[in-house]
Amino acid sequence: MTQRWAWAEIDLGAIAANARTLAGIARPAALCAVVKANGYGHGAAMAAGAALDGGATWLAVALTSEGAALREAGINAPILLLSEPPADEHADVARFDLTPTVYTEAGIASLAQAASRPLTVHLKVDTGMHRVGAPPSEARRLAELVLAHPPLKLGGVWTHCAVADEPGHPATAVQTERLDAVVKDLADAGIEVPIVHAANSAATIDVPALHRDLVRCGIALYGLAPSPALAGRVPLQPALRLVARVSHVQVVPAGDAVSYGLRRPVERDTVVATVPIGYADGVPRRLFDVGAEVLVGGARRPLAGVVTMDQLLVDCGTATVVPGDEVVLIGEQGDERIGAEEWAERLGTIAYEIVCGISARVPRTYRPAPAARITA
Repeated sequence: MTQRWAWAEIDLGAIAANARTLAGIARPAALCAVVKANGYGHGAAMAAGAALDGGATWLAVALTSEGAALREAGINAPILLLSEPPADEHADVARFDLTPTVYTEAGIASLAQAASRPLTVHLKVDTGMHRVGAPPSEARRLAELVLAHPPLKLGGVWTHCAVADEPGHPATAVQTERLDAVVKDLADAGIEVPIVHAANSAATIDVPALHRDLVRCGIALYGLAPSPALAGRVPLQPALRLVARVSHVQVVPAGDAVSYGLRRPVERDTVVATVPIGYADGVPRRLFDVGAEVLVGGARRPLAGVVTMDQLLVDCGTATVVPGDEVVLIGEQGDERIGAEEWAERLGTIAYEIVCGISARVPRTYRPAPAARITA
């Protein structure tokens, strides 16, 4: 099958380098590479292999199916499920030797029943994010419940930071104090906690006190800063380049407009390039409204009209453009670069949403070749 004229290039070397950087910052804490949501759009198995090559020793996903897919790809590293899985998935959790997060009595009991051999779990404590997790006042009781349900083993206690991407925000200190109080209460009860973890990418970069035994890095692993406030704090290499080729070229007469709504007539005869990628591929329709650009011939070129489902149109002025020319939507071309952060800033969102939003119908290509252990 021929290659589609729109694809995402993933630099596995960049992911490995970012993992080395983050592991170095976190040391002696271990690095957990978060590869949920198809590796933030980069390809979960490929990203996981590169992160492990770079020094990660743990992986984390959101869904049981994501963990199972990594196992089926030949990955043997510990895999943490970041939320308590539903009961009908507990048999698969045990079968694929995943490390589930727990925070309810029912979840603990069901996992114990599903496990036919020792199964390590991590207890999540809600220290202020108020998304999922046990109240701090329930942590000791639930930890004791885990210990009372062989074959479960308590492998860790953790929490998630709500505002670590805002340096100096007082809520991070409050969450830290609450976590420390839980860990002390467990220790006073004689409950050993092998791994305590709290730091996401932002806390790994900005809050060394939260490194503890393990840090969980997602967005930084892919070379993107967790927030503008943390940009440039550590050397990270963006790993994704979103690329297409010109499929059609026409000269639009002065006064005419293009695409749905005929929103912006050109002021002079203008070369307009059609590019076969659109909002069904994860290119937001609003990019035209917010003045986004793409790279053609090493130069920034504005969109000529509204992004459609499968195509977009580029105003190339009087430049010479032919079908097959490379168009870079995210990444570098020549001396220019358009980052996912730029799209995010224009659209009033975060870079996470941009890269995670690149749809499955966009082929991913990888360089260098994936590690031999990866079979998916």
